[in-house]
Amino acid sequence: MAVTGPDFIALQVRDLDQAATFYEDVVGLTRAPFSPPHAVVFDTQPTFAVREPAPGVDLDAGPAGLGVALWLHDPDATALHATVAAAGAVIVQEPFDGPFGTTFVFQDPDGYLVTVHDRATRG
Repeated sequence: MAVTGPDFIALQVRDLDQAATFYEDVVGLTRAPFSPPHAVVFDTQPTFAVREPAPGVDLDAGPAGLGVALWLHDPDATALHATVAAAGAVIVQEPFDGPFGTTFVFQDPDGYLVTVHDRATRG
C-alpha cells in the first residue's frame, strides 16, 4: 500500500455553527449529505470539514494553525476576495499574481489563515 495524499482535512473551531456558516455562505462551499454530530463536512475533494475541538485541545493556547498552510482553489479568486472582504473577514494579503495565478490570503473567524488561488494544480 502507498499513501496517496491528503484525504480529509478538518479545522477545529470554537463555534461550529459560525464556522460552518462562514465556509458555506461566505466562501461558497456546499455541505456534504452527511456530517457527524461534532462536525460539518463539506462536499470537496479532498474532504474538508470544521469540527469541535478534540478532547484536550485548547484553541486559545496559541495562534490557530501555526505552521499549517491551507489553500483553496477557486477559478474566480477575485470574486471570492470581494465576497470574503465584504463579509468582514480580515484580508491578510491582497490579491497578487503568483505561480498559482491570482492569490490572496484571508483569516477565518477562528484565526486560521486560508490562501485562495485561481490556477488549478491538477488537471
